[in-house]
Amino acid sequence: MSFSPEWLALREPADHASINAAVRAALQTALEARDEVKIVDLGCGAGSNLRGLAPAVKARQHWTLVDYDPRLLETARGRLAGFRTDRIAAVSYRQADFSTGDFADLVAGADLVTAAALFDLISVSVIDNFADAVAANRQIFSTVLTYDGIAAWNPAHPADNGMREAFNQHQQGDKGFGPAAGPAATDALAAAFARHGYRIVRGKSPWVLDRSYAQLRRDLDAGWAGAVRETRLVPEAAIESWLAARAADPDAVTIVGHEDLLALPTN
Repeated sequence: MSFSPEWLALREPADHASINAAVRAALQTALEARDEVKIVDLGCGAGSNLRGLAPAVKARQHWTLVDYDPRLLETARGRLAGFRTDRIAAVSYRQADFSTGDFADLVAGADLVTAAALFDLISVSVIDNFADAVAANRQIFSTVLTYDGIAAWNPAHPADNGMREAFNQHQQGDKGFGPAAGPAATDALAAAFARHGYRIVRGKSPWVLDRSYAQLRRDLDAGWAGAVRETRLVPEAAIESWLAARAADPDAVTIVGHEDLLALPTN
């Protein structure tokens, strides 16, 4: 599964604004004694996670951006050409398919393995394999913006509950990594790393899409409706009514829940 560069660019400001401050601070503390850090970013898309995280890390950074889609890797390369910080020593790009759950080679040599908006698309069994690979080297793991199943809309509409429930079911379909964990992904990650003796830090990072994110909110509402249609759980008339009400109100707000997670080795 891949996403368009246009969609990733549209969501980037909301992503960066939503990062949980306490989880980010815990990661900064974990890295503060390091002069250099090697970071692997899985499912890097167009490089948003690097742009959001790099300024918060004081150490000199060597990044490896990994994605299945070569088009997104080229987009990341182009967008990062204009991104300036003296903390980044090097950035490399790697095209790889980790849908099989084979992560050992991808994370080898990293001090920190990170990702954004990825693990709700991945099966629990692949999450377990991933945690095994990271824990084998006692690496730090940080992920942000994992969907948590919470969604709300203002003003309210009679179809809201049905739209949320249908979308959450859709999220558990196969996105190329087996039946997706969907809203259960953060719990699955926490459990997998806890089995390896990691300390877990979690915090909510919801999108609150008001008038200042109008285009993102409209596109998200349309995409949400499209996913719900695929489930056939909500009548088309209800979907159309929901969409029309959302489109007619410039002050409508969409709230989508996410959660950030940091897993720290304890020995």
